Order: sequence, then structure tokens, then C-alpha cells
Amino acid sequence: MAGEYDSTEFIDTDFLAQKSPSAAPAAGYGRAPTSDDVNRKVVEAQQKLVELKRAQEELERERAGLEELRRRQNEFQTGRDEVVQNLTRGLGLLEEAEFVARRDAEQMVKTVGDFRAALAKVQSINDTTWTKENFQVELTRALTTIENARMEWNSARLKISALAGETKNAAAPLDKNSPVAAVPSLAELPFGQLCKIGLAMTWPLLLVAIGALGIFIAILVRK
Repeated sequence: MAGEYDSTEFIDTDFLAQKSPSAAPAAGYGRAPTSDDVNRKVVEAQQKLVELKRAQEELERERAGLEELRRRQNEFQTGRDEVVQNLTRGLGLLEEAEFVARRDAEQMVKTVGDFRAALAKVQSINDTTWTKENFQVELTRALTTIENARMEWNSARLKISALAGETKNAAAPLDKNSPVAAVPSLAELPFGQLCKIGLAMTWPLLLVAIGALGIFIAILVRK
């Protein structure tokens, strides 16, 4: 026996719900925002701005820290390179100066010994003991000793800068109080003395001129 007929079996209730004007819309779909919704959105936006600003500040602090770290790293690298370069160059200069100073010191020590020996030999020359028989031999021996001492002095003067001042002092101008410097200049001499000096310097020329004139007159007379 067929079952009882149900009229709702062939009706699409979902389709009728979409078509029915009296059907209630889904929650929040197509509905105008209320003031509460707007306020909520404003609060959320402000919170997001605060969070973004906090994140920005945090990034700014991080960037500042990284820039400071980079600056210190650059300072470290530059300072290390500079110090290494300066110390390396300084070591080279000091080692060279130390070598030169040690060499000069050794040369000075050797020269001091040579000077003492040469001085002792020169001072040991006693010409009062020379006799007529050994005079030539002793004189030759003494001159050889003096020449060797002179060569020792000249050689040391070229090698040691401390001895260069002796040459400069020897070539320095004489003091005004010395006898040579006390000789007056021509501008300081009186006129009479200048005339005597001029006559003394020119009289040979006058004699030559007079002689030439006499010869010339004699030749004319013969003609």
C-alpha cells in the first residue's frame, strides 16, 4: 500500500528562503555599520598604529644600535691598521737607528783606542835625546809617527760626526781681539798712509812706463 503523500517532499526550502522577502538576512551581511562598529574599528586602528609605532621605534633603536656597532667596527679596523702601520714603520726606523748608533758607538770605542795609542806615540817622541848620529833616523821615524796620527785623525773625522765640529771651529772667523783681526782696513787708514801705499804699489809701473818712454824718444832721435 502506497505511503501517505507529503507535500513538502518536493519543495526546496533553501531556494524559498533566498527568494522570500521576509526572510531574515545573515548576521552582518549587507547591514550598515553602527556607531559601535565604527568606534570598534577606530579603536582597532589606533591599537594597530600604536603597535606599528612601537615596532618602528624598536626598529629605529635597533638601527641606531647597528649603526653604532658598524661605527665601532670601522673605528676598530681603521685604528688597528693605523697602529700596525705606525708601529711597523717605527720599529723599522728604531731598528735602523739602533744599528747605526751601535755601529757608531763601536766605531767610537775603536777610535778612542786608536787616538790614545797615536797620542801616546806622538807624546813619546823626545827630540832632546836625538844625537848627531841618529838624527836622520829619529827624524824620519818621528815624521812617520806624526803622519800616521794625522791620517788616523782625518779618517776618524770623516767617519764620526762628533768630530766634524772641530773642522767647523777651525774654519770659523777669527775673533776681533786676535792680532790678525786687529789689522785696520784701508778705509780706516789716514790719507798720507794711503798715498804711501799707493806709491809703493804703483812705482814699478811708473819705472816701466818711464823706461818705455825713454826708448821711444831714443828711437825718434836716431831717425
